[in-house]
Amino acid sequence: MARVDYFHDPNAPKANSLRPAVSAFVQDESGQVLMIRRTDNDLYAIPGGQQEVGETLTQAATREVHEETGLKIEITGLIGLYSNPDHVIAYDDGEIRQEFSICFRGKVTGGRLCTSSESKEVLWIPPRSIGELNVHPSISLRINHALSDRQTPFFT
Repeated sequence: MARVDYFHDPNAPKANSLRPAVSAFVQDESGQVLMIRRTDNDLYAIPGGQQEVGETLTQAATREVHEETGLKIEITGLIGLYSNPDHVIAYDDGEIRQEFSICFRGKVTGGRLCTSSESKEVLWIPPRSIGELNVHPSISLRINHALSDRQTPFFT
């Protein structure tokens, strides 16, 4: 399903949906960041997606990382809670979702890198090179918070 992100855009459509979503910030032993290139909007992002009925938030995060990257992770912390009414995502089925996402920190416990129907590219990126990628501002915010080693989670 294709999507268009609107961020602080006065011409954005009005949201008609709010659903819990999760993402996971994962680094390897050398500090590189796990990133995907999304198939729905062609942007680079940390892995993540919608929570499904019957799972916890951390189960959703580990499932999404595995589905999108092939890697199994363990959740090790909370980076932040992101809920910006000025960030809406319009899907081609008519849903227009207001951002509501919980970002976790995780570490790899197994698996091997592979792409999926949601990720056309999966890669490890040195933090200093992330700025060279086409990353949505809301994802950049999460990455910056994760790299800053905040002592408390971010929240809006």
